[in-house]
Amino acid sequence: MYYTVYKKLYKLYNGYILLAIQPEELRMNNDPIYFDTFYKRYMGDLSHWLPEGVIEVDLALLHRLGLLKYHPEDKMHFSLTRYFNVMESPEKITLLNDQFVIWISPEKIENVPITYTLIALNLPEGPRLEMAFATWGIYNSSRLVLRILEKFLYEIQETEDLLSTLEK
Repeated sequence: MYYTVYKKLYKLYNGYILLAIQPEELRMNNDPIYFDTFYKRYMGDLSHWLPEGVIEVDLALLHRLGLLKYHPEDKMHFSLTRYFNVMESPEKITLLNDQFVIWISPEKIENVPITYTLIALNLPEGPRLEMAFATWGIYNSSRLVLRILEKFLYEIQETEDLLSTLEK
């Protein structure tokens, strides 16, 4: 039995719908299923994908990132976090643009709310996980998570720009 949904062909097999779409088509259409497979792969074994581990947000990190100053000394251009497509699901929020895929996932571990933020480069072959950070306690506020994310995106973008100039 076949079904046409969104002008794509699906086949019903033992009660499951099988996709008849190529992965690059899913990526180009910002299909949540495509990006969700990478999210599950990375979250399933973070220690494998990030051998250096998940960055724990604390006072020292905030100081290093310059987030403790009331008036920032450097005037970095923060256009990175302004233009994202947003995909929501019950377990996470996915932010997506041409450069980055970001998953923000709230969890509760031993009754403590923790927010994991995973940052990946959005490459043609699929998202490549670059880093992840976790916030909890007084550091677990949406405003602070977004400010930390903005700083890390800026650092990743600077690194990628430097690597591309070195390759030329």
